[in-house]
Amino acid sequence: MKKLHYAWVILAVTFVALLTAAAVRSTPGALMVPLEREFGWSRASISFAISLSLLLYGLIGPFAAGFVSAYGPRRVMTVGLLLMGSGVLCTLAMRQSWQLVLLWGVVVGVGTGAVAVVLGALVVQRWFHRHRGLALGLLTASSATGQLLFLPLIAHLIDTGGWRTASLTMAGVCFLILPLVLLLMKDEPQALGLTALGLPAAAAPERDTATAASGANPFAAALTALKEISGRLEFWVLAGSFFVCGASTNGLIGTHLIPACMDHGMPEVQAAGLLALMGVFDIVGTTGSGWLSDRLDNRLLLFAYYGLRGLALLYLPQGLDGHGQGLSMFAVFYGLDWIATVPPTVGLARQAFGAEKVGVVFGWVLAAHQLGAAAAATFAGILRTHEGTYNHAFQISGALCIATALGLLLLRVRPQAVSPAMEGQTA
Repeated sequence: MKKLHYAWVILAVTFVALLTAAAVRSTPGALMVPLEREFGWSRASISFAISLSLLLYGLIGPFAAGFVSAYGPRRVMTVGLLLMGSGVLCTLAMRQSWQLVLLWGVVVGVGTGAVAVVLGALVVQRWFHRHRGLALGLLTASSATGQLLFLPLIAHLIDTGGWRTASLTMAGVCFLILPLVLLLMKDEPQALGLTALGLPAAAAPERDTATAASGANPFAAALTALKEISGRLEFWVLAGSFFVCGASTNGLIGTHLIPACMDHGMPEVQAAGLLALMGVFDIVGTTGSGWLSDRLDNRLLLFAYYGLRGLALLYLPQGLDGHGQGLSMFAVFYGLDWIATVPPTVGLARQAFGAEKVGVVFGWVLAAHQLGAAAAATFAGILRTHEGTYNHAFQISGALCIATALGLLLLRVRPQAVSPAMEGQTA
């Protein structure tokens, strides 16, 4: 029997770390109503703290790519988990809304930004030459699934022990994962005398040169890369589509679906169960999307994902009014489509800009994703405060998704010239 390549161990460790970071990132959605009740903070002010966290999560991505190139994924992952655990733990003592902004918005936002899909994309770039789409699909699924799957547990802890019990549990999970990262995570195959999975032993390693070029200064490297790629239409199309992706997932549904369900008389634990159901089906949808992105036109995949997501959002107000089977079907459908957009978006970025730049390009595209998430989280909170309903927020987001689907059909990718070593890679 062939010996298991250590790339699969790296994939498993990264999967668990991203799962944990996503679970922490999703926790404020379940805390919104309890914090509103205990402290009297408005839905809009709580949404602002969550929006800041989502924004920093995205903005950290391109710079995290530079830090990974300079210091390795193991150190970046360790620091990110420490920031998340410490930030969540300190919320136990908060009494003012500005403390929520500082802890959840800034500290947790930076920590989750360090342990995000960008890090996963760079790990895949270093450790996988073959099965990249599948590996990235699994890591993407872990990021979205953790955001959804832990919510019933969080809601149950809030229901039985209060929101502080839930926060203490999530901080403990972060600290529990740290030894696993320190013991098993390795920065690159060469540290073990290996090459990336599927790469011939004599071949040169494939590195993210866009950020490694200025490895001593990751901030300068990320900004220089942005200057280089911002002149390409493909970048702005991918960034714009991911802005809408973030607005329609993390920002709107991930933050406001539980409060919206509670507005319609649904218990918090049951509402969290809907998001958990999405998380289960997200594993299937995103992993399948990774497999498809190695084989089909990625533009057509994105057209289908955004178009169907838009139709689902337009239906959601009716589903909330009816509770029951219609809302469950929405959860299943939306779960399959939750973040299936990542593998084809990374595929198009690799096709347009080359494998050497895919990490930093996707980092900036993800920053647009989280900018959309932050905008939607704030905007939906303001609409709910002033109108008493989320209906217009759902409808606007649905219309944006459909418009994005149509726009992606017009995208024409101009492939970047690649070195002979990179020939034969699939987009």
